[in-house]
Amino acid sequence: MIKIESLKFSYDGKKYFDFPDINLDSGENLLIIGNSGIGKTTLLHLLAGILKPESGSISISGTDISKFSDTELDKFRGDNIGIVFQKLHFISSLTINENLKLAQYLSPSKISGDAKKILESLNIKDKYQQKPNQLSEGEKQRASIALALINSPSLILADEPTSSLDDFNCNNVIKLLKKQANDHKAQLIVITHDARLKKHFKNNLNL
Repeated sequence: MIKIESLKFSYDGKKYFDFPDINLDSGENLLIIGNSGIGKTTLLHLLAGILKPESGSISISGTDISKFSDTELDKFRGDNIGIVFQKLHFISSLTINENLKLAQYLSPSKISGDAKKILESLNIKDKYQQKPNQLSEGEKQRASIALALINSPSLILADEPTSSLDDFNCNNVIKLLKKQANDHKAQLIVITHDARLKKHFKNNLNL
């Protein structure tokens, strides 16, 4: 369950954001859509505990993270949240498998997925010994999803996952994200400017 109430944030008191309330039941996914500069990525970073709100509350699975210390946020994120970033967050000198193992090692979470099984479910098991620069763009995207899933999160946050994709690959990536969230019993929140995604989500929020 995800609940946001009276959430406000500003960058150095200059750029000010006042976000709408969100109440998402367990098992429900959400598409957050809006133009560039409207605060989509800021909201994702607040949900992920990367940024702290000026006021308001963010409750994830019954836990209000808005008053957490940096250390508490790091632990909560490692235990509960997987992020699919726009750009690949891998160490280029390590293989995909080594990157996933490193993420498991660094996480405070006691529950981790099987790297090879996750890669197999994403149809890139044969790439696990390759380095990031050896992957195609589509394979890099799937590897990013694997990284988000490796520590068995209860919440998956995806930042503009279809921004540079044609219609065919756009549909495939969203179906893949929804399937992986369902298979891992996680909730999915996608943040995007891509209006093509509206048809894939029952719950839509326009910023």
